[in-house]
Amino acid sequence: MWNTFVEADNLAVLRALPAGVVDLVYIDPPYNTGHDFAYADTFRSEARPGRAGRHEAWLAMMRPRLEAARAVLASTGAIAVSIDDHESAHLRLLMDEVFGEEQRLAQVVVNLNPKGRQLGGGFATSHEYLLVYAREARLCVLDASSADTVDPRDFPLLADEGRRYRRLPLRNTNKRFNPVSAPTLHYPLWGDPATGEVRAEHFDGATRVLPVFGDGRPAVWRWSRPLVEQRPDDLVCRVVRGKLGERVDVEQRDWLHPGRRKKLRTVWMAEEVGSTDTAVAELKALVGHVFESPKPTGLLLRLLGTMPSDARVLDFFAGSGTTGHAVALANLADGGSRRCLSVNHAEPTRPGSNADRAGLPTVAEVTRLRLRAVAERLGGGYTELGVGDPWPGEGCDA
Repeated sequence: MWNTFVEADNLAVLRALPAGVVDLVYIDPPYNTGHDFAYADTFRSEARPGRAGRHEAWLAMMRPRLEAARAVLASTGAIAVSIDDHESAHLRLLMDEVFGEEQRLAQVVVNLNPKGRQLGGGFATSHEYLLVYAREARLCVLDASSADTVDPRDFPLLADEGRRYRRLPLRNTNKRFNPVSAPTLHYPLWGDPATGEVRAEHFDGATRVLPVFGDGRPAVWRWSRPLVEQRPDDLVCRVVRGKLGERVDVEQRDWLHPGRRKKLRTVWMAEEVGSTDTAVAELKALVGHVFESPKPTGLLLRLLGTMPSDARVLDFFAGSGTTGHAVALANLADGGSRRCLSVNHAEPTRPGSNADRAGLPTVAEVTRLRLRAVAERLGGGYTELGVGDPWPGEGCDA
């Protein structure tokens, strides 16, 4: 079952889940914009009045939920939280406290509104943030790379057999690595710039090549001698021009191969992951214009792509159901077996809103409507559970 939904208070659901049952948590919590927000627990009566009090109340609402989310995460898992400027600084400090500063993997800038918000004074804000933390960074399986960001144009050279590649210096260009800090990587190679051949041992016609920086100072190779011996055909000897004139050097043939991935940057543009406008359009095409500010599935698809294809996913501020929709799209795209548990309580929709006019009295009804439509159009099934019911996905070790 790809999608499971629980209509209930998310804190009760979180506390009923077994430890270590989730691989990835994604949430888009209510932003503290100065208006009343849902999930008004008993802490609100203890908060100070004014701006400081609103921060306290919002953080007091978030703290137990983040603590419970940490408890349900597998040791290899990760959590990602969307947030805007109103609480980004406060939320980062809270997550540093709950998860540990050393578990922070990234603070990603997400360009969801390329045109910028034109209403009001000041700057035209065009971004939000995505705070990403590991349960245990040393064990986390999140792979911060993507095949979608690999550009074939970065590999302009063509081998005789038709494979595309680029040349990279075999020399380590980071000056922190040198014969003093990495002595085992400073050793001679042998190469013939006429044929391009490179070997770890001398051969007829070869020139002895030591790694040097452009100014002539000793450097180190990126590869060990055993690796050079294993992959000599991935290296090429060439004459290059540096600050001190021409010299013989060794470069790596870096191949473009199927499934190649590239490290993700910490700025995600709307043309890569979608925008609020595209999110509204895709929801409208599925169930109508019933939610004002959904997240684009492209944002979730990029996040899902960093985790294994059988990940158990939890969204306990499910909103319009974007996460469950993205899980179905990801499974269809790669044949994965991801499962998503979406949680929403019966928060009333705003009177006069599109959802209200469509006969959807609560946000939970919006979530339910979308996930049912996803199951009908994309497959994967849909089921509803109560608080404490076992979720198809439980049973992993913490």
